[in-house]
Amino acid sequence: MTRYVDEDLHGVEFRECDLSGARLIGVVMQDAVIDRLVANLVVNGVEVSEYVEAELDRRHPVRVLIRSEDPDDLREASRQLHAGWAATIERIRRRPGIERRSVNDEWSAVQTMRHLVFVHDSWFRRCCLGSTELFTPMGIGTTVEPYRGAHGLDLSLDPTLDEIVSVRDAQAAELEAWLDEVTAVQLAERAPVPDDDVWPPYARGRLVRQCLVTVLNETFEHHGFCVRDLDLIEAQDAE
Repeated sequence: MTRYVDEDLHGVEFRECDLSGARLIGVVMQDAVIDRLVANLVVNGVEVSEYVEAELDRRHPVRVLIRSEDPDDLREASRQLHAGWAATIERIRRRPGIERRSVNDEWSAVQTMRHLVFVHDSWFRRCCLGSTELFTPMGIGTTVEPYRGAHGLDLSLDPTLDEIVSVRDAQAAELEAWLDEVTAVQLAERAPVPDDDVWPPYARGRLVRQCLVTVLNETFEHHGFCVRDLDLIEAQDAE
């Protein structure tokens, strides 16, 4: 294990790092931000993960719906997520050009939405429906090779906001139509992931509901990232 002793790590950034088992002893941590999967986090002898999760549920009740096994709750979650994105897209339209701006090396709003195009194609169409069709070319997928530009993705594309929104609206309608018919029994079945080398290869063996939850969680989390960054950009412009 790497040990840092008496080091000045002021302003350090850990991105896409696995810090499982990390121990911070005698440290000064002010104005710090921890973002993503955090579990069993002990601060000054207190396990705080449950407090954090409860507060997130209070702020975002849709998280509770996403975790439900009831198809009605999952339908409502999908509708709320789509409505949230629709409101954010209207916010973006009021500030032309903001959709292509980024902060802190994060994706821009259009890149984020293009990633959700890919999430729908991979985790819903492939994993929930068993589709072998090529992905929507404008999608932005994983950076892992050989999947980065595979299965129909065209990394050279630069679609407009309207083009991306049109695709996302069609995908949302497809998902909601499926949710209107799906049953709890179907959600509990093994996901019909095609037996080929296309993303996501690690989805085999999962249940349909687990794959659906991945779609809903990605839609929720990336909306939060997008709103966070829009807030930062507008704050910078106001200075």
